[in-house]
Amino acid sequence: MTIPPAQSQPYPGETGQMTPEPRDEMRDYPGRGLLSGKRALVTGGDSGIGRAVSVAFAKEGADVAIAYLSEDADARHTAGLVEAEGRRCLTIGGDVYDERHSRGLVARTVQEFGGIDVLVLHHGTQDPVDDVREIDTDHLERTFNVNVHSLVWIVQESLAHMPDDGAIVVTGSINGLRGNKTLIDYSASKAAAMNFAQSMAQVLMDRGIRVNCVAPGPVWTPLIPATFDAERVEGFGEQAPMSRPAEPDEIAPSYVFFASNRLSSYYTGQTLVPAGGEIHPG
Repeated sequence: MTIPPAQSQPYPGETGQMTPEPRDEMRDYPGRGLLSGKRALVTGGDSGIGRAVSVAFAKEGADVAIAYLSEDADARHTAGLVEAEGRRCLTIGGDVYDERHSRGLVARTVQEFGGIDVLVLHHGTQDPVDDVREIDTDHLERTFNVNVHSLVWIVQESLAHMPDDGAIVVTGSINGLRGNKTLIDYSASKAAAMNFAQSMAQVLMDRGIRVNCVAPGPVWTPLIPATFDAERVEGFGEQAPMSRPAEPDEIAPSYVFFASNRLSSYYTGQTLVPAGGEIHPG
């Protein structure tokens, strides 16, 4: 992709304001029925990786519920892409910082679809700092409520509505594997999210529910210009060994792999790291 020029926009960001706009609609992706008849809940599904995952799932035959914060236009666009594949799409706006809302996402999805076969926990927030002393209690609480606590709440609510061959996919981060000097609390929260997934993989093994992680490197999504200043956005992703950020379309197949029993029936507690050549063991 083209290396991004300097730019910024208000949080949580909108796809249409990005230059260049990310490739996130899976236009050249051929579905093979890998998720035929499945029901998926994708948090953070309105744009970026979440949009690409939602469309890929629809192309594979799944109905998709999309949870998002407040990006109504992006969510409507994603819903249209899902419905264009002949699948149902439910959009649910609101803040997963709130426990009641997080748990309610499951109830809304089950009410619409009758259950959840695939749960993708992709939502997240970040707020860079130059000094660890800038992280006050409110900042820390928001990061961990959104990135960690909500995962626990949503999984707790989902388990009664998931079949024994269900799949859970958690979005981690390369920063959760090796830290980041300006994304200190975010990196710590992603490490916690990834460890939670590994623990749940052990807990749910007897039920046959597989729990895995995708830990991307730099990806060109609305979160980047919405949380970094324009100077840092310029040249975003050049630090990767491939010298560029990923497009969301390049990351979504990892989620299809983990969601599909046909492809990954012998995988649980594992992490895929699509990071442009940055190598991490295990």
